[in-house]
Amino acid sequence: MVMMNQSASVVAFFEAVALKVRAAGVFGEVAVLRDVTAAHAMVRCDALASGDPAFYSLSVEDGKVWVNLKTAARYLSQSIEQDLVHTGDKIPDLLHEELVELGYDGPALTFEHFRDEAKLYTFRSVTPIDVRELGEGKMGKAVELGVKMLLGYEATFRPLGDMEAGEEE
Repeated sequence: MVMMNQSASVVAFFEAVALKVRAAGVFGEVAVLRDVTAAHAMVRCDALASGDPAFYSLSVEDGKVWVNLKTAARYLSQSIEQDLVHTGDKIPDLLHEELVELGYDGPALTFEHFRDEAKLYTFRSVTPIDVRELGEGKMGKAVELGVKMLLGYEATFRPLGDMEAGEEE
């Protein structure tokens, strides 16, 4: 029964985050996706003007909430990497700057980049959101933090590579 309540809390969390990030207007379609059991729920936010399809998401894996940017396009992933090589910037530093601008006062996030089992090029960071607290009256704080994570990722990656290609291409 605890697992069902936790799944329901996670879905409610994702729905509240989705509502707020839709209002920000920086993403394309925003949806909460879940399987029948709600065990694999996530907020998915399509990149608005990317040169190739890409999406941002908040998801839960191994009890941790992750913020992600994913794309199937190797070229898009490489264009982001190439921009970073040319500028010498580091994603954790860029991300922390964007999060601070959004009012985040926590520690810098760690960062991973790899190709996942679904063959999606993935940029991701574990967030400080504690899944266990979602049902303990701390939902509002978690939602605000989730929104900051998605908006921070979008602001970090939008100017990189072909993430702003849009209609010009």
